[in-house]
Amino acid sequence: MDKVRASALDAVSDIPDGATIAVGGFGLSGVPSALIQALHAHGARGLEVVSNNCGVDGRGLGILLAEGRIARVTGSYVGENKEFARQYLAGELEVELVPQGTLAERLRAGGSGIPAFYTPAGVGTQVATGGLPWRYGTDGSVAIASPPKETRLFAGRPHVLETGITTDFALVRAWRGDRHGNLMFRRAAANFNPLAAMAGRVTVAEVEELLEPGELQPEDIHVPGIFVQRIVTLTAAEAADKHIENRTVRG
Repeated sequence: MDKVRASALDAVSDIPDGATIAVGGFGLSGVPSALIQALHAHGARGLEVVSNNCGVDGRGLGILLAEGRIARVTGSYVGENKEFARQYLAGELEVELVPQGTLAERLRAGGSGIPAFYTPAGVGTQVATGGLPWRYGTDGSVAIASPPKETRLFAGRPHVLETGITTDFALVRAWRGDRHGNLMFRRAAANFNPLAAMAGRVTVAEVEELLEPGELQPEDIHVPGIFVQRIVTLTAAEAADKHIENRTVRG
């Protein structure tokens, strides 16, 4: 039952080339930075990532993207990452853009054993009818486009069928966790982390504070240990290494 690994590198050392990986975080909040750094050191390539966004230039998943380690991204937001946009438009990266709430529900559904669900989000757009560019050609043409999806009326309102997402691995960051893999998140850093943790067949969690079994109250556990296979304890410096994308101050 003790799921603690000696190091982040040890915890990700069996992730192979071409693996699918769900990654928690939103912008740079709650990003499993130590595990991403370890995956970078491990050297896996051709990764297919499911994450709200792909980090920023030089931070988070951006460090894997910059070296061409990521082959495909399923996410909601290109955002502040110029290299992400460049690779996508140059035809070097396949990108499936998904409405943010739909992405969250696809991860939750996959982790709950639900193969698919209907949602009104995206009806009347290329999300439902197909044709969204997944990959561009080097000449700027659309090399791969999204397929049309099944739609159905419920109470007279059209809904589109979306599939659940499961991945080979998941990388998440939690505030507190115990040796059995139970996790607790702090405020907005929860974001996509619980959902990613559910979707991974092998979930690796880095925790800022490691507790003994029983120290977390049941009502404080956001992800039960059944969803988590490996735990990595962050050093004090790693736990404090939290960056902000855009800092706003009052003059």
